Amino acid sequence: MALHVEEHGPADAPTIVFLHGGGGAGWMWRPQVEALAGEFHLLVPDLPEQGRSTDAGPFTMASAAGQVADLIRSRAHGGVAHVVGLSEGAQVGVELLATAPDVVPTALLSSPLVRPIPGGSLMTPGVVRWSYRLSVAPLRGSDWWIRLNMRSAAGVPDAYFPEFRESFRTLTESGFVDLMIANQRYRLPAGLGQAQTRTLVVAGANEYQAMRDSVRDVAAALPNGTARLVRHPGKMSLAQEHNWNMTAPDLFNSLVRVWIAGDPLPVELIEV
Repeated sequence: MALHVEEHGPADAPTIVFLHGGGGAGWMWRPQVEALAGEFHLLVPDLPEQGRSTDAGPFTMASAAGQVADLIRSRAHGGVAHVVGLSEGAQVGVELLATAPDVVPTALLSSPLVRPIPGGSLMTPGVVRWSYRLSVAPLRGSDWWIRLNMRSAAGVPDAYFPEFRESFRTLTESGFVDLMIANQRYRLPAGLGQAQTRTLVVAGANEYQAMRDSVRDVAAALPNGTARLVRHPGKMSLAQEHNWNMTAPDLFNSLVRVWIAGDPLPVELIEV
């Protein structure tokens, strides 16, 4: 297994696999590990070209989904796992449902982009490469710049600064290009209509329109798909809504529990 994987929880409990967002690593799931490791068997991989899986690339949705399917078959209890994915990890989850739905009884996918965003067509590999060379490579040693990106672009709480800094510093140019291009070019895959996985697809109520439309698209393509928006109390930035497993962990953890159990959804989830 090329992916670096952290494992937690009881040896006889159902397995959950957590798939992190682009440019991060398994550390993004710390609130879920701390809350759920007593109830579930947790597998938390670093996806290809990220974290401690830098040698598991190149990153594509197909290769990432294939490696996650192998992980489930080899290390999940009973060879199946509930899958929770966020952002690019949710896109990997969509690809997994299209290619290996038999290993996933339930899925919770938050913000899986499958539509073009305004200006996305301008993000060619060359443009992304120069973006890395100008805004990442020369500033790896600047804690001020890294913290600014963490707060404004990613909406990650300050408590995660050491982990965010490490991910920022270790992300290579090729990895950055592969992740950005895969994210922006991913579209609804064929095969979802054959997946019987009970799937909840969500996004923040204030995320941009292409993301909210993507939630509808993915859920509609699945025979057992449900689409909802998350209405957060209080004021949150767009980035904080996107990475809400860290900024609203109690609600996120509650949703994981009730979705797996088949219980009623929290009142914060509203119709798309």
